[in-house]
Amino acid sequence: MRSDIKLVLEGERMATLNVAPPEMSVKTSNRAGVAGVIEQPAAVVQESAYVTAITQFDHAVQFLNLDAGLAQLLKVCKRELTVSFPVKMDNGEIRVFTGYRIHHNTARGPSKGGIRYSMNVTLDEVRALAMWMTWKCAVVNIPFGGAKGGVLCDPKKLTLHELEGMTRRYTTEIAPLLSPEGDIPAPDMGTNPQIMAWMMDTYSMHRGYSVPAVVTGKPINIGGSAGRNEATGRGVLYTVREAFKTMNWKFDGAVVAVQGYGNVGSISAMTAYEMGCKVIAVTDIEGGLYNSKGIDLPKLRQFRKEHGTIAGFSEAEPITNAQLIAMECDVLIPAAMENQINRSNAATVQARMVAEGANGPTTPDADRILNDKGIIVIPDILCNAGGVVVSYFEWVQDMQQLFWEEDDINHRLERIMLRSFHDVYDSSKQMGVDMRTAALALAIGRVADATSTRGLYP
Repeated sequence: MRSDIKLVLEGERMATLNVAPPEMSVKTSNRAGVAGVIEQPAAVVQESAYVTAITQFDHAVQFLNLDAGLAQLLKVCKRELTVSFPVKMDNGEIRVFTGYRIHHNTARGPSKGGIRYSMNVTLDEVRALAMWMTWKCAVVNIPFGGAKGGVLCDPKKLTLHELEGMTRRYTTEIAPLLSPEGDIPAPDMGTNPQIMAWMMDTYSMHRGYSVPAVVTGKPINIGGSAGRNEATGRGVLYTVREAFKTMNWKFDGAVVAVQGYGNVGSISAMTAYEMGCKVIAVTDIEGGLYNSKGIDLPKLRQFRKEHGTIAGFSEAEPITNAQLIAMECDVLIPAAMENQINRSNAATVQARMVAEGANGPTTPDADRILNDKGIIVIPDILCNAGGVVVSYFEWVQDMQQLFWEEDDINHRLERIMLRSFHDVYDSSKQMGVDMRTAALALAIGRVADATSTRGLYP
C-alpha cells in the first residue's frame, strides 16, 4: 500500500451487536505503517430490532397449526451477504465501508426491500427489517418475499460525488443477488430516488442495457411510478381512516401527532391535514413543534423547504420527542426509527390509536402495555405497507413498459390497503387477539401455505 494513502474504516462488521459502539476516532497502524482512523457510530442503548421481530414471530406462530420444522424455516433468513468495499473520497483518502443485503424468504416471489444508509445499521437490524418485509408483502397479498439492505455510513457527511461513488460500489458488490426476477431494492432511511437511479444505472451498465425493473422508488423519468414517493404516508392514513370508520369514531377533525418528520411522517401529516384532521404536533431529529389549534402544514412545508429544518417555525411551540409520545390525541403516528415506544415510555401514551408509520417502532413489552390500556395499534406490516404496494405497481409497470396515471395508482393502493385492513381486523376478532398478532398470523400462514405448496428441494 502506498504510504501517502490514508485508510479509513467506516465501521467494522457488527453482526450480532445490539448496541452500537461509542463514536470515536482511534488512530491505528497496519503492517505497512499507514495511519488509519476507525469511525464508529454513536452509542445507542436500545432493544434489538431482531429480538423484537423474533419475539413477535414466536407469539403469533402459537396461533397457527404449523409443523415445528416449517416454523423454524420461516423464522430464519434464507441468505445473508456482508460486504466491505473501498471508496475514494474527494480528498484522495480511501475509506472502507461495510454493507449488507439479506433475503429473508422468497417462497411467494422475488425478494423486495429497501436500502438503508445510517450509522446505526447492524446485521441484526437488517435481519429484522427483512423479516418484517416478508410479512408485510404477505399481509397485503402481493407476490414478493422480504429483503433488506444497508450501508454503515452517515450520508449527510458525504459529498454528492462521494455518495454516488459509495452507492455504485455497494451496488456492484451486491449485484450477484439483484435482478428484476430475484431481488428488487427500494429507498429506505437515508436513501432517495437519486440513489435508486444510481443503483439502476450501475446494474444496467454491467448488463449492457437498461434494466429499470431492478429497483423501485426511482425518478419518474427513468421508469419510476407516479405516486410512489407519497405511497407510504398515504397508506398510513387510508388505514387510519378505515379504522375510524370501522370503530364508528368521527374522523373529521381527529387530533393527530406525528413522531418523525421524514418522508413518511411529513406525508402522513400532510395527508391527515388534507383529509380534515388537526395535526397538533410533529417532531424530527432536530426538534419538535406543537400548536393546540393545529399546525398549518402547507406553511410548515414551505418553511422546511427554505430552511432545511422544522426548528424555528414561529407558528408553533417547541416540544421534545418524549412530550409528543405522551401527548393526548386521537392518533399517534410513530414514523421514525425502531423501538421508539418501549417499556420505559409506553405507559405515558395517551393516544386512542397508534398507527405505525415506521418499521418496528413498538417493542413487545410496550405492546402489552398499550393493549392493557385499550389503545388500538395498527401494526407496521399493515399500516406502512403502502410503499411496497406502489413499489409492486412500479415493478409491474417497468416489466410491461406500460405506465399508469397517478389517480389509478392511488385508487388501486386504497383498495389494497382497505382490503388488507379488514383481513387483519376480521382475523383479530375471530382469533380474539390484537391486530399485530392477527396480522402476523395471517402473513405467516400465507407464507407457510406457499412453502408447503412448493415443497422442499431436493
